Amino acid sequence: MAIQGFLVVSLLFSCLAATSYGLTFSSLQESLIVTASPKHGQVLSAGEDNIVVTWSFNKSLAAGTDSSYKTVKFKLCYAPVSQQDRAWRKTEDHLNKDKTCQHNIVTKPYSSSNNTFTWTVERDVPTATYFIRAYAYNSADHEVAYGQTTDAHKTTNLFNVQAISGRHVSLDIASICFSAFSVVSLFGFFFLEKRKAKMSQAK
Repeated sequence: MAIQGFLVVSLLFSCLAATSYGLTFSSLQESLIVTASPKHGQVLSAGEDNIVVTWSFNKSLAAGTDSSYKTVKFKLCYAPVSQQDRAWRKTEDHLNKDKTCQHNIVTKPYSSSNNTFTWTVERDVPTATYFIRAYAYNSADHEVAYGQTTDAHKTTNLFNVQAISGRHVSLDIASICFSAFSVVSLFGFFFLEKRKAKMSQAK
């Protein structure tokens, strides 16, 4: 009985610990202010364009609120318009099940102010509408707070990414040149054949 009691208490403690460490998005405090350079509705090209991200602690909150923050992880997240009819991008309150933010950008040591970095949109980012979210983590690598470039309804400051189509300009140019060469070669062949035929008739 003592062993069973110990197991029950341990299980309850684990559940309480998991809850206290914000395993649900709704339990996290929005204490980070995050901004990004793209304007609302701007279209960026994957593999080419850069995003400048600036972030800081919200100084209107009580001093010491960020005492447990150790690292900040930035993620590229799908806006609702790009989640519709796509279960693999579905938003879930439980962070382990949430599929909103699938693209990791960078992890930085926590600092409360004067933080800026530049990120080049990666080549494998699919065409969609996005925003950027930052999660603050404690020493146990649990999410404890967040901030994002959009509002709570995820409707403002959204930007678009145009994925790489799979065709490259240099390949298109090479294809056109090859086609042009083929046409010229074909006309040249017919011209030489005609000339040979006329020379044969003249003889």
